[in-house]
Order: sequence, then structure tokens, then C-alpha cells
Amino acid sequence: MSEATSNTAADEAVTQINPEAHIEPEPVAGPLVSEGEKLLEVDNVTLRFGGVVALNEVSFDIRKGEILGLIGPNGAGKTTCFNVMTGVYQPTSGQVRFKGEGLGKRKKFEITKLGIARTFQNIRLFGNMTALENVMVGVDAHHSTGVGSALFRLAKHRREEAHGLARASELLEFMGLAGKADELARNLPYGDQRRLEIARALATSPQLLCLDEPAAGFNPAEKAKLMELIRLIRDQGYTVLLIEHDMRLVMGVTDRIVVLEFGRKIAEGVPADIRDNPAVIAAYLGVDEDAS
Repeated sequence: MSEATSNTAADEAVTQINPEAHIEPEPVAGPLVSEGEKLLEVDNVTLRFGGVVALNEVSFDIRKGEILGLIGPNGAGKTTCFNVMTGVYQPTSGQVRFKGEGLGKRKKFEITKLGIARTFQNIRLFGNMTALENVMVGVDAHHSTGVGSALFRLAKHRREEAHGLARASELLEFMGLAGKADELARNLPYGDQRRLEIARALATSPQLLCLDEPAAGFNPAEKAKLMELIRLIRDQGYTVLLIEHDMRLVMGVTDRIVVLEFGRKIAEGVPADIRDNPAVIAAYLGVDEDAS
């Protein structure tokens, strides 16, 4: 089989997203942030685990409407920084602000309701639930009916249930998964599980979508389709934070990049500047910065 034929076959195997589907984030409570203004700020954040400094006075911001890449060698502190931003860890010092307000000691579900959603390096779907049910769980983050309303099928519960079904169906259509809505999540191909997890995160209507290594395990055709997907998500009105090891993907899809090494920020700028930055080259290649 020729290389061209092989690439065509790989492209056909990748689930095709539907750019015509409209999945704009639904309005959430809180102050509005204009395009280009600071949506989230990491302000001088330090995190210690006993005597180990996992993050050392890290500062950067994410602006509404951009795709920001957070990169660095293994052990640089990328996922740890993610976890501080999403409420998994509380910083030892410094703070994270979202729309100008400190996140403080808010729980993870409270941060989700504020408008921050994330995916994980290791897929965390409900394997024995269908694709549709998994996404409806995300929509339910903003619903307010309780157990009593559900038991008695009150009008408000029926309205929220119908809204959840419609929203989840739209997101599955966008991801190209509409035909697999009734399949159990654990039976889906790996790439479709990755897309389903992104759909579930989008179902919470986040203003900031945090993707933790979404291309892990993808082949080149899937990575190309993922780049298209991330751009489309941004174009629909979301702000995206991306952690990713694949430098070609990061350079090809981000507007700005922040680089960490050993828990410190060593560089920040547009992709072209980061590509040629001696400190970044030294961090990735393990060579003396002066020599690089």
C-alpha cells in the first residue's frame, strides 16, 4: 500500500467532526469579560508538598478568546498547575483569579459552575453509561432541580431534562458522535472516547476549557483533526488552555505559549518566539543554555 493510500485510509478512520453544529457556551452567572481581556490569572503561585516545591512563584494569564499552550518537559509542573487552577490543590502562596475574583478554597464543583472545565490525561468517562448519558451529566452541572422534583416529574425537572437532552445531542453532533449516542462509553474507539470527554466538558458551558494532553495516543491523522477541533471550539466562543507534549500540535494551534521547567516559568510568548527561545531549547534538549 502506498503512503498516500495509507494516509487516506487513516483519515477515513478518524471520526469526522461537524463544523455546522452550533455549540456556543450558554450564559452563566457572574461578571462578563470582553474579548482579549484577562479571563484567568495565575498570580505568583507557589505549591509545596512537604519539602518539594512543585510550583515556584508562577505567574501568567489567559485572555478571553485565545488558545494558550502550557508546555514543558516531563516533571515541569504542567498538570500540577492545572490542578491548582481547577481546585484539586490549594496553592501554598499566591492565588488564582477567575474574572477578577480569587478562587480561594472553592470546591471543584463550584469552580465548574463558575465556568472552568477540564479533561484529564487518563480518560475518565462513565464506562457503563451511554455516550449521550455521559454528556448529559455535564449539562446537569447547571441544573437546579432536586431529587423530589425528579421523583414527581415536576414541570421544572421536565424542562431541564429536555434542555439537557437537546444540549447533549448538539454536542455529540458537533463531535461527529451523533450516530453513537446510545453506545456504552467503554465500547467506543479510543479516539471517540477522547472526543466524548471533551463533549462532556463543553456540556458544562465553560468559559475556559482546559485540555490535559488531549492528543495522547493519537496517530497523525487524529492529531490533525484534533487541531481543527480545538480551533472550531475557540471559534464557537470558548477560551482554551492546552497542555500537550506534541510540539507540532502546540505550535500549530496556539496563540500564545507559557513554558514551565522544574515548577518555574522560563518563557512566555507567541509560538515563533518560543520555538527560538534558548531557555526553551535548553530545557527540552538538556543542553547548556549558553551553548544552545
